[in-house]
Amino acid sequence: MSGLEHLWAGWRQSYVEGLAVGGSGGDSGDLSLFESIEQSGAPDDESFIVARGDTCFVLMNAYPYSSGHMLVLPRRAVASLGDLTVEEHDELWATVRTAVTALEEGLSPQGVNVGLNLGRAAGAGIEGHLHVHVLPRWTGDTNFTTTAAGTRVLPEALGETWRRLRDVWPS
Repeated sequence: MSGLEHLWAGWRQSYVEGLAVGGSGGDSGDLSLFESIEQSGAPDDESFIVARGDTCFVLMNAYPYSSGHMLVLPRRAVASLGDLTVEEHDELWATVRTAVTALEEGLSPQGVNVGLNLGRAAGAGIEGHLHVHVLPRWTGDTNFTTTAAGTRVLPEALGETWRRLRDVWPS
């Protein structure tokens, strides 16, 4: 037994059912999870895509550490920073900067974490498609509940946070 409890969130099922995981025999072929989401044709308010650029896009993390946790990633699956084209590299980091600004304006956090997990040993959950985590942080946003109950408490629904960030994202 891992000690991790389950918090049932039935409202998430429609989101999960709408995603095809690459290589699983679905219509997505060899697409990564993130490519499948970006190319799904689902409206952004259902896929929780905050912004799209020529080579990169921004997606709300479906399993956030805190409300407002976004992923900035290239539109095509690449595993390492060295695999990015110059255009992808430049747009990725410019978009990270914009994501931080949007968090600061839209959610007023007291701090922001920005980082990547490259490779399984570094904690990458989806190794083949690098993504930059952009997380707003507040004093007290983690507490005994995560440690004692193995449950993360998020104060706002994903769709509401998506709307707040879209409202401040530059067009």
